Amino acid sequence: MGRRGLFRRGNCGPGDAGHRVRLAAVAVLLIAALPHAAHAQGAGLGAAGELVDPDVLRVCADPSNMPFSDESKEGFEDKLAQLVAEGTGRKSVAYTWFPTIMGFVRNTLGANRCDIIMGYAQGDELVQNTNAYYRSAYVLIYRKGGELAGIETLADPKLVGKRIGVVEGTPPTANMAAAKLMGKAKVYPLMVDTRVLPSMAEVAMRDLQAGTIDAAVLWGPMAGYYAARAESEMTIIPLIHEKGGQRMIYRITMGVRPSDQSWKRVLNAFIKDNQPRIEKLLLEYHVPLLDEHDRRIN
Repeated sequence: MGRRGLFRRGNCGPGDAGHRVRLAAVAVLLIAALPHAAHAQGAGLGAAGELVDPDVLRVCADPSNMPFSDESKEGFEDKLAQLVAEGTGRKSVAYTWFPTIMGFVRNTLGANRCDIIMGYAQGDELVQNTNAYYRSAYVLIYRKGGELAGIETLADPKLVGKRIGVVEGTPPTANMAAAKLMGKAKVYPLMVDTRVLPSMAEVAMRDLQAGTIDAAVLWGPMAGYYAARAESEMTIIPLIHEKGGQRMIYRITMGVRPSDQSWKRVLNAFIKDNQPRIEKLLLEYHVPLLDEHDRRIN
């Protein structure tokens, strides 16, 4: 859930940012920006002293993390960045590429090398969140039909004895442990530099198609994207009926520096005015969107 915030979305999505040291990291962010302040203000950046470029949308992004971002600019966050640039009067989009591993925020937003992270989980202290522009959830994904048909929760007895793929440290592992599913689970590593290795969601989907695992539990946007490209038809079940354990549903925002209040307000206005366009873009990438009542948005 999603790089970012409550999680290191680069490999697994929301829930994977155990690498973010919270209050101390906020201090690091503020201190990291200080050496750049005199130069940035002298160059005329930002409103009310904020270090935000008024002409170029400077984006912090992972260079190989589909469906979110990629150096080819084919991710949905890349497309969204273009919409944001147009909607906020920027003349162009420029990227600072860095894998979503330890130090992502410190080396990008915190170093004033860029002004926005396009997707960040709501509620993390390391960045300032805009209003959310979508809600999604972790999902259970399996090949359509067969004995797993009809499953809606990880506590379903049909999953007992099945080999389920899951990324270590993500919220579903707690629920799987409670349901005694971790004994046979295939656990994929949390920290992966996607410049040299594929995302673990992509690997899990390959294993699912090959029959190496019976099902997988993945962050919804990644599952939807790779399922749409799978040779076998897949069933995707958002985990909205889990009892206890970790929460599975997250709001995704844009992340900016804690000091950039005016910039946040500009982005909030953009999100409000362009929500239908944003949802249309996300649905084109098969993101399982949820409304505030946990109903699927189609």
